[in-house]
Amino acid sequence: MTRRISWALLAILVLAQICYPLTTGATRAGLTVATVVLGWLLSVGHALLSRGPRVAAALVAVATGGGFAIEAIGVATGVPFGSYDYSGELGPKLAGVPLIIPLAWTWMAWPAWLAAVRLTGGSASRASGGGATAGGSVSSTGASWTGRGGSAAGLWVRRIALATVGLAAWDLFLDPQMVAEGYWVWRDATPALPGLPGIPVSNYLGWLLFAVLMMSALRPLAGPAAEHTDRRDHPMVTLYLWTYFSSILAHAVFLDLPASALWGAAGMSVTAVPLAVTVLRDRRARDTLREDHQPHRPGVDATR
Repeated sequence: MTRRISWALLAILVLAQICYPLTTGATRAGLTVATVVLGWLLSVGHALLSRGPRVAAALVAVATGGGFAIEAIGVATGVPFGSYDYSGELGPKLAGVPLIIPLAWTWMAWPAWLAAVRLTGGSASRASGGGATAGGSVSSTGASWTGRGGSAAGLWVRRIALATVGLAAWDLFLDPQMVAEGYWVWRDATPALPGLPGIPVSNYLGWLLFAVLMMSALRPLAGPAAEHTDRRDHPMVTLYLWTYFSSILAHAVFLDLPASALWGAAGMSVTAVPLAVTVLRDRRARDTLREDHQPHRPGVDATR
């Protein structure tokens, strides 16, 4: 049930994102709002159905509540992102912040966290040292992408770092796209990254700061259920990889934002590329295991 609902919501979300470059003006703004709401429902709904109310409540408290708080502070004081204002195109505001903005933090925070958990040995199969799990997940080794063994503190640091970069680097796609649409504007956009005028470097540093705080708080509040991944999380892994590869394509080809395509590709690759490699490696291991367990008919050469 969890996977069917998540896959269905993901399919609708992907369709909405495909339609984005085909629209303009108020239609595009409305589609942006709808996409963010769909993303929030997908991530929070998945957390609730796969891990229960504690994890979902922690995600909403940390990402949605925390996201609204940091945005309200940012609009009012210019800290930590820089001085900026939202236009009225993204719907109703509270304290100067469109209500969908903290939903966007939540939308990508959950898949970024699960990606980091999987890459740091948090899959059910890796936790048990490899092989098949009851959920059907397979891993050929017990090692994580970031290295096997080490202290619990070291594991925690690696996981927080990957989740932080996995979320914050998304803004290398998001901010240039939204600024180009006029959904928000920076009062002082210097210094800026090469090729990304109109957005100060302080914005990206602010994202890193808040992402570290968010990811550090998520695990203690969510409990041990947030420490492992399994086949129920395949839609979230797909969401993260889809966001990465589709954003590169959209910015480079459809949105005429080649610089953000390059910056975003480089930034999110820290998490997305090893995640893609891990997914492909586990799929090959699963296929190999399936072939090894296929019965052979008597008298038939199994090597042919």
